Amino acid sequence: MPRKHAKEMSKDEFRSAMKENPIVILPIGAMEEHGSHLPLGTDTFEVEYVVDRLADRLNAIVLPTVPYGECRSTYNFPGTISLSFDTLKSIATDIISEVLRHKGRRMLIISGHAGGNHMVALKLAAQEAVRQNRDLKIMVLSDYDLVPDFKEAKIPEWDGHAGMAETSRMLNIRPDISRKGRQATKPKSPEHMILPDPERLFPSGIMGDPRKASPELGSRIDDFILRRLVAMIRKNLD
Repeated sequence: MPRKHAKEMSKDEFRSAMKENPIVILPIGAMEEHGSHLPLGTDTFEVEYVVDRLADRLNAIVLPTVPYGECRSTYNFPGTISLSFDTLKSIATDIISEVLRHKGRRMLIISGHAGGNHMVALKLAAQEAVRQNRDLKIMVLSDYDLVPDFKEAKIPEWDGHAGMAETSRMLNIRPDISRKGRQATKPKSPEHMILPDPERLFPSGIMGDPRKASPELGSRIDDFILRRLVAMIRKNLD
């Protein structure tokens, strides 16, 4: 079976693979708190799990994961290591440029972290690239963007960071380092306020009810994400 991870390829294997105009996948993770029940690398574990399965379905090359992101809302929690907006954008810009240098013309940037500024940084880098390279096709999204579409799971709208859905996914992906949470948190943000310490809105580091999580639900969510991604990629990047 052909290798799919670029870091496992030789230079000749990489050159040969790029001649087939593959989809080049760049996973983006994060190092941030996820309550007391999930590991700091949750976003990285989730996106790598999705990407590994996705590459089996597509003609794809998976680049090494960027394991850090812009994590402003969890900045003051223990364990969060955040990049600045400009640093993250520059990293994405440089990697896209290098893919183009190797004649890559189809890219998927997929993030396990869905923070607002984080995603804007990635999308701005991609927008600048497509303006300068009209033949580049590139998609940018967080895998979490697709979770609300999974209606049959009946995930509450207010469920989010380290909540029912994310905890369920981690119970499925890494049950050895994940467990159910013991409390639910439904934070409320003052309308239109820019806060110096937004983490005070959810001091537990949780948005949702991880007590209702299960590995079975996590498996169903991940299967749904995979199906949606395959359909979107075949529609937009083929």
